[in-house]
Amino acid sequence: MAVSLEPRRRGVQGTASRRQTRPMSEINVTPLVDVMLVLLVIFMITAPLMTTGLQVDLPKAELAQIATPQEPLSVTVSKTGKIYLGDREVAIDALIAHVKATAANNPEARVFVRGDQALAYGQMMTVIAAIHNAGLHKVALLTQPAGQAGPSVRQRAALQ
Repeated sequence: MAVSLEPRRRGVQGTASRRQTRPMSEINVTPLVDVMLVLLVIFMITAPLMTTGLQVDLPKAELAQIATPQEPLSVTVSKTGKIYLGDREVAIDALIAHVKATAANNPEARVFVRGDQALAYGQMMTVIAAIHNAGLHKVALLTQPAGQAGPSVRQRAALQ
């Protein structure tokens, strides 16, 4: 199949040459890109102007410092059933007394409870129920992420 690259000529003499124009089947994206860039520049200029507020001179007052959230209580139950408040061993009665004192000062305090996986379910529930009945209701059970190794030697010694 042969294709001629010369424009078609009319007539025998070939002096009047005319190209036949066909409709373009491609989209010209250059104007679209130009419009989008102009809109981008407009939004980049006007967006910071829309977020600024009114300039106001605020009055000065002496107020008490806003209390920062306290660290949660950490309760650990070892596989032998010993209860630790932080890193010291306590009896269940001492734990209840400490939780009641904490609840009196801050009823929204959090408690993190860690228990050995070999520990019986009933023993864990006894400790959690004691904390709940003493007045603190934000109790969370801590677990270890699946990809991490077990507790360190120091943590194991503290849990024994």
